[in-house]
Amino acid sequence: MQLEFNANKRDGQGTGASRRLRRTGRVPAILYGAGAASQSIDIDHNELFQLLRKEAFYSSVLHANIDGKKEMCLLRDVQRHPYRPVILHADFQRVDATHKLHQKVPLHFVNADVSPGVKLSGGMVQHVMSDLDVRCLPQDLPAFIEVDLKDMVAGHSLHVSHLVLPAGVEAVLHKGEDPVVATVIVRGGKAEEEVPVVEAAPVAAPAPAAKKSEKTDKR
Repeated sequence: MQLEFNANKRDGQGTGASRRLRRTGRVPAILYGAGAASQSIDIDHNELFQLLRKEAFYSSVLHANIDGKKEMCLLRDVQRHPYRPVILHADFQRVDATHKLHQKVPLHFVNADVSPGVKLSGGMVQHVMSDLDVRCLPQDLPAFIEVDLKDMVAGHSLHVSHLVLPAGVEAVLHKGEDPVVATVIVRGGKAEEEVPVVEAAPVAAPAPAAKKSEKTDKR
């Protein structure tokens, strides 16, 4: 799926110019990188708002149609109003089709409900990671990476090395690193074995002490 948005070049700079632009329903943005000069642009607010509701817009190679000229780019930052549904600014980085890029890609977990750890052991899948930093050429960048949990058993973990990555895509990890992606935990564990209670033999009460006989003085 190709994601594309329309934009115009803009010359106005500064806070005042950005405010005036927002009042007309446009969002100020910037396009930079790939050895070219930074270009200030503006985008229709409603168009950008709707695109930002799509998960793929955050991790896919985008096509910016700027005054009729298309450029490949990645969304790098979005500034939103603190409490109103308003986009204030966006940053886009140009992409060179011949150079590999780094990008975080969301993980989609499937088949958790049929895994032995959940279905047989009554466990719960815990997602340790929600996205993965990958390196690949722009045309190989996936919108998401599927994580199949059908073989997960209780007490075991799934690591990055177990993931099936698309062709041309590699995980960006430090040397010797293999982080946990997901694990199955069982709350409470096994019930403790009941220990039979041995009743203690009754202890005889001590005999009462004999009363001293009172001597009668006879005079």
